[in-house]
Amino acid sequence: MKYSRIAGTGSCLPSKVLTNKDLEKIVDTDDKWIVERTGIKERRILGEGENITGLAEVATKRALEAANMVPNDIDLILLATTTPDRTFPSNAVLLQERLGIAECPAFDIAAACAGFNYGLVLADNFIRVGQAKNVLVLGAEALSRIVDWTDRSTCILFGDGVGAVIFSESDEPGIVCSKISAAGKYKDLLYAPTGLGPDAELSPKIAMAGSAVFKVAVNTLGKAVLDVLEKSGMEKSDIDWLVPHQANLRIIQAVAKKLDLTMDKVIITLDKQGNTSSASVPLALDQAIREGKIKRGDNILLESFGGGFTWGSAIIRY
Repeated sequence: MKYSRIAGTGSCLPSKVLTNKDLEKIVDTDDKWIVERTGIKERRILGEGENITGLAEVATKRALEAANMVPNDIDLILLATTTPDRTFPSNAVLLQERLGIAECPAFDIAAACAGFNYGLVLADNFIRVGQAKNVLVLGAEALSRIVDWTDRSTCILFGDGVGAVIFSESDEPGIVCSKISAAGKYKDLLYAPTGLGPDAELSPKIAMAGSAVFKVAVNTLGKAVLDVLEKSGMEKSDIDWLVPHQANLRIIQAVAKKLDLTMDKVIITLDKQGNTSSASVPLALDQAIREGKIKRGDNILLESFGGGFTWGSAIIRY
């Protein structure tokens, strides 16, 4: 039987750092208020000449190096994003061309902050049925493009970046268990209209009902992580690390409590990167692996929650 396993990870952040002190100069807020309510101290945003495709190329090359592979070893590219460089062709295709891969399936995934978890499930299924051997999954976001910099409730939250993970065919289980879902009834709690549909007259900037999103996120993620544990037949004590979506420190703490995990077993990048949507889980995963925290054989629980609402959880044996 075929399984999928992490072969390599990589990441890339923009060069520009935007601190809470910097935000104090452009919107009515302050560093203490932001840290107390979110845990965020700074975030990275695209600088002049930077774009998603360029960051994704760097992140992918780092993942390829970690996996001891070359670009043509990749036979499927899945790129999760809500902020692509072009409406079409997909950012996955733009990355494919940049990497010099002549031909392979490549497409974007639009599942907001849960996009990487959706990509993980797709990669696992492609590998299990024998349609791919090495799948590149990325979370790639430039949320600074759609942030309303006059809205103090949202502009403090978001950042840009790209995380990349290569999943490869294996004789041993790597993705032990996964689950994704969505509930469209919450569509008006967190969204960004476009200029192409019936909402064309609206601003294309992010809109969020903060307190409602917080409540649904805590309840949904709490259930999601327990569901995937039950589905896998594992116990809370079997989990070595939680790699959560980096949206809000209080949400992360609530999920860790559900798993009976102390915070030293939770990977946090939120303070330096903010909420990078679909990129937040692979960014945190790559950092933890490169810092030597996560080691081969460790059991990792990944979770994410985003606009839609969409959400996903997975247990991975690294």
